[in-house]
Amino acid sequence: MLGATGIGKRFGGVTALSAVDIALRPGEVHAIVGENGAGKSTLVKILSGVLRPDRGAVEVDGEPVTFGSPRDAAARGVAIVSQELSLFGDLTVAENLFPLRGPRRAGLLSAGRAEALSRPALTELGLPVAMHARVGDLALADQQLLEIGRALVQNPRVLILDEPTSALPREAADRLKAVLRRLVKRGIAVLYISHFLEEVLLVADRVTVLRDGQTVVDGVVAGSVRLDDLVTAMLGETVVAQPIQRPDSLPDGRPTVVFDRVTVPDRLREVSFTVGAEQIVGVAGLQGAGHLAVLELLAGRTRPASGSVRIGGAPGPHSLRAAVRAGIAVVSSDRKRYGLMLDKPVWQNMSSVSWLGLGRGGAWLRRRALLADATRHAARLRIRCAPKDLVGNLSGGNQQKVVFAKWLDAKPDVVVLDDPTRGVDVGARAEMHRVIADLATDGRTVLIASTDLVELAELCDRVLVFQRGRLVDDMPRNRLSEQNLSLAMNAGFAVTQK
Repeated sequence: MLGATGIGKRFGGVTALSAVDIALRPGEVHAIVGENGAGKSTLVKILSGVLRPDRGAVEVDGEPVTFGSPRDAAARGVAIVSQELSLFGDLTVAENLFPLRGPRRAGLLSAGRAEALSRPALTELGLPVAMHARVGDLALADQQLLEIGRALVQNPRVLILDEPTSALPREAADRLKAVLRRLVKRGIAVLYISHFLEEVLLVADRVTVLRDGQTVVDGVVAGSVRLDDLVTAMLGETVVAQPIQRPDSLPDGRPTVVFDRVTVPDRLREVSFTVGAEQIVGVAGLQGAGHLAVLELLAGRTRPASGSVRIGGAPGPHSLRAAVRAGIAVVSSDRKRYGLMLDKPVWQNMSSVSWLGLGRGGAWLRRRALLADATRHAARLRIRCAPKDLVGNLSGGNQQKVVFAKWLDAKPDVVVLDDPTRGVDVGARAEMHRVIADLATDGRTVLIASTDLVELAELCDRVLVFQRGRLVDDMPRNRLSEQNLSLAMNAGFAVTQK
């Protein structure tokens, strides 16, 4: 159906792809895995018409094609859902579902007809949003589902999904997997890119592994490969996961973050807890449970209607700028909106908080020193880039690590992390976990939200579980597991130790 042979692509002196082949078949899910920078995103952009290869050929139904744009690819039945959302926040759901051509009445987009055409796909995804709703007001998980819905409305023959579950809670991810099973039964070919390797082995029929722009495993049957085999193929060596070493007992650090009967309308109801220095504390809950409001309060994006938030003995920040000046680092999962200047080089992004935001670099630009700092951060976090590379040209995972690096450069006292390893490969994920643990060991306070419950169980000293705006469990390390967290989030009560 859709295939590519001998694909090569260079960016300046960097080879992104070298003689890569892939063939998608009707009625199956073909997964591509690899480290950040392995060439996955470049291959996807070529197959969807965003980029043209320097050499090699793309074929549809055995005939060579040249895609000059994503519109050309769409005309041949190829739809893509990119890792980076391409929605228009100021427009409605209907306008985003039909951005170019849609059902019209008297020259205007007909919301009623848009509803009739798109509702089956949105219902299948479990997304009951109104056609007139403003997309910018939707939660990030709903926006990602809407992006997938927009692709399904096109009735594609080939559906390319780049990290489709990276911002989705477990229930939404499970719904998407069920949708994929129905799509392949209708003969649609699905190209699936994900860093969640366990998920890949459950979803995919075949798996291709890329490393350093080359194919190292070519379309192997998913049922015949083990997770360890994929990791070894991706990294080129056997990787033994090193558990995060944390104290057996909770560090008795000074109280740094204090919530006292905090209420935020429709978000939190009389929530109280304390977090000390040297602690890594998770916040967890189903979509809309209120746990993300905790991070927004610490980041200064939300203010309590009643109760108080105190950080280091001072009142909580009233804005993101105030939070930064108070020594609070905020790593957002929405890196395009809150995290990066995509048209600027890596070194400017990494220094944007410490130099531009806090003025620690003085009045004059110290370019050589900032380039050296960027090189050091890139090496520590295994970011595949040069300091002068534009951030917009990096893979999604490397972009996320640049966000992380800019906050490390600011040397914060409190670190607020919202899905910090979203879109990051297995090796870099372990490295970032070690960096987070080091931050706590050095005396900092870390609060983290993650859609990956295993990550919370592995990394945290305790996890605060929320349901319907209330704190229902303060789960200590000896009770932390994916199963216990899921039960507390869904049942709404503390899980007792067996």
